[in-house]
Parts: sequence; structure tokens; C-alpha cells
Amino acid sequence: MTPAFAPRLLAWFDLHGRHELPWQHPREPYRVWVSEIMLQQTQVRTVIGYFERFIERFPDLPSLAAAPLDDVLAAWSGLGYYARARNLQRAAQHCVDAHQGRLPDDFDALALLPGIGRSTAGAILAQAHGQRHAILDGNVRRVLARHRRIAGDPATPAVQSRLWAAATGVLPDTRLADYTQALMDLGAGICTRANPACLICPVADDCEARIHGEQALLPTPRTRRARPLRQCTQLLLTQAHGRLLLQRRAPVGIWAGLWSFIESNDVEGARSSLRELGLTADALELHSQLRHEFTHYSLDIEVRHAAVTEPAAVTDGDTRWFTRTEALALGLPQPVRRIIEALPS
Repeated sequence: MTPAFAPRLLAWFDLHGRHELPWQHPREPYRVWVSEIMLQQTQVRTVIGYFERFIERFPDLPSLAAAPLDDVLAAWSGLGYYARARNLQRAAQHCVDAHQGRLPDDFDALALLPGIGRSTAGAILAQAHGQRHAILDGNVRRVLARHRRIAGDPATPAVQSRLWAAATGVLPDTRLADYTQALMDLGAGICTRANPACLICPVADDCEARIHGEQALLPTPRTRRARPLRQCTQLLLTQAHGRLLLQRRAPVGIWAGLWSFIESNDVEGARSSLRELGLTADALELHSQLRHEFTHYSLDIEVRHAAVTEPAAVTDGDTRWFTRTEALALGLPQPVRRIIEALPS
């Protein structure tokens, strides 16, 4: 008789799992929470450095709640999906107001916080408090869809329900923190999207997808529509002494609240923006062209450079001149950061 799922997974984890991740030492609720939010849409190897710098800057929940949003976005800059950072601070502020400055250890209260859903709440409580809650992130969905041979679009309510039932059904009674990490490790390193390492998988013996040769078919791929393609023109405006003009984006929408180049639909719109700012510049020369991928569309960005010859005083607090060093300390969209980093220092 094949041993139960969790004991096999934990035995494998003891030998091969990740035990030295920075949020595991110490495994405190605040640290686990920050790591779980960062790990949404981002791989562990990318998150580690960001996590360590973020915790150094905001060592506890009250310090995060009290920080200027610009500082939070700057610490997040480069990780992408910036709504995660804004929700992280909003949740911290709510905890200060309603939970004595602590992350609640009650599932329902935790799941109501901005940016924390069912799976994230379960991951936090399992890892930080050893509570018996299931998780269902992308890696875990893949493991369970294969092991239990659950077909169908994982985004549909019916398939979601079956996956949650499977996730709950294999939970152990003890070592919930280790088990949760083990399950994520299995999906990330063994039960990968392509070419899963079934020969060394600790739960391969009763994996229904392996038995039926359907590893490549499960989980069922989501039906994806072609991404629309949008275009814009951004202005890289510089002064003689190297300062550049940035504008804070609106508090809602793409790159909300970040500092970016002034953006228009096209070159004529860019010229109009210059006039509105009262700036006189040389010809708008093509600096670079790039494509940035968002979840729901692709954006072709044409960056035009102009050396401003008569830098009028800009009085709008959301449009300011910065040195290169000052700009790189701000929260910037990734394409803008790459361009500024490439400028001469």
C-alpha cells in the first residue's frame, strides 16, 4: 500500500527542500506575509534580494504602515505588479488601525485584508502559526491537477472546487509550515510546467497523470486570447547638467503612483505636452523603442529624447526635475528604470 501523500512529501523535503530562505529565519507572520506577496507572480530567486532590502527598510508592520508611499514603491521598484506593494501598505495601515499593529491570526480577518486571498491567507497561517490551512498557488495547482488527474480550466469555479478539495484532503495534522513549503518546492523544482522530473518525484507512485502518461496535458491550459497591442510615446527630457524630468502617474491604472517619463499617445501629443509645461527643447530625437508585456496587453513604447534649452520652473509637485541618482531612488516602472540606468552618470 502506498504511504499517504504528506509523509512522502515531508520526507523528501527534509532531504531536498529549501530550508535557508530568508523569510524562514525567523518565520514570523510579518516576514512570511511580505514574502508571500512578493512571491505572487515572481520567482524565489528574484524575490530573495528584494525581500532582504525591503525588510531592512521596513523591519516591522508599523514601519511599513507609516512610510511614505513613494518609499514603499521605490523599495518595490523592479518587482512589477505594483498593486501588490500598494495593497501591502494598505493592509499594514488597516492592521495598525484595527489589529493593534499586528497581522491577525484569524483566517477570516486575514483574508479580508487588501491583497490577501484564500491561498495567501492559508500560506501565512500555515507557515507562521502552524495552522491547518491549504494553499493553491500556481505550483500547487499543477501538482494536484496531475496527481489527482483533475482536467479542465483551473480558473473555472468547478475545477477550482475540485482542486481545493484535493488540497485540503492531503493536509497533514502536523508540520504544516514545512508541508506548505514542501508543496511549493515540489511544484517549483520537480513537478515543473515542462519536463517534470517524475523519476525522482516523491509522490510519483500514485500520480494519476504519470500513470496515464498525461503529464504534458495537465493542468489543462487556459484558453488565452491574443493580447491587444497598444502604443505610446514617452519623453526623456534632460537639462544641460544631467537632470531629467519625471512625472508621477495617476493613483489608479497601470504603474499607478510611480514616477515615469511624460507620456503621450504619439509624437504630436508629446510636443503638446512640452508646450503645456512651458518648455523649449531641441528636436525630439528617437532614443529607443521597446515592448513591455502586461498581463492583458502589450505596449510598444517609443522613447524620444530632447535636451531642454530653457528649463522653465515646473510648479506641479507631480512633475519634477531629478538627478540620475535621485531618480533611481524612486519607484519607477521597469522600462523607465532600465533607460535611466543606462544614462551616463
